[in-house]
Amino acid sequence: MLKKESAQHVIYEIMKLYPDAIPTMRYQNPFQLLMVVILSAQATDESVAKVKDQLFERYPDPQAVIESSPEEIETYIKTVGLYRNKAKYIYKSSGQLLKKFDGKVPNTRKELESLTGIGPKSANILLNVAFNQDAFAVDTHVTRICKHHKIVDENATPKQIEERITEIIPAKYWGRAHQAMISFGKEICTPRNMKCHDYPQLYENIEEVDPTDPMDAV
Repeated sequence: MLKKESAQHVIYEIMKLYPDAIPTMRYQNPFQLLMVVILSAQATDESVAKVKDQLFERYPDPQAVIESSPEEIETYIKTVGLYRNKAKYIYKSSGQLLKKFDGKVPNTRKELESLTGIGPKSANILLNVAFNQDAFAVDTHVTRICKHHKIVDENATPKQIEERITEIIPAKYWGRAHQAMISFGKEICTPRNMKCHDYPQLYENIEEVDPTDPMDAV
């Protein structure tokens, strides 16, 4: 595993490759993002993008969801993987929002993770994207990148990856790093035919990097 400064160097170089990386999924409010992150688990962005607009129109708020049923929700998301479970999660979490949070998506980690279908990754996405809080979400792209580039040990858990990243880069960069790593994972550090070695800046002088923060100028 790389030492702190070297691991930090790799992350910063990825961020420099994608300085303007932002979430690709469009949404208008935290409840729409909540539904998106539930749908996104073990599913492609493309499959979620195809169903989200009709889903948003039919279910503009949690009240509309609980006046429906999981079976009806299924008809809107049946092309998304694990759609039956996800329909149940959307239905149950909507009821929880109405019962516990006056129909509003909460903005604390503990409260978010109390919702059905929302785990640590989804909670971090909501905290960072919907509420502009410092949080770092670990998805399959982040996991692959961190292990391939030895930022973490090969057997590191998502929690350990989150702890490692949030320890070696400042909190103000957590959201930017997550988005940049998603783009890097989709385009360069892919599951097959990785192109990482086409970017020598990720590897050059990695044991002699300047530990000062180079990102403010980006």
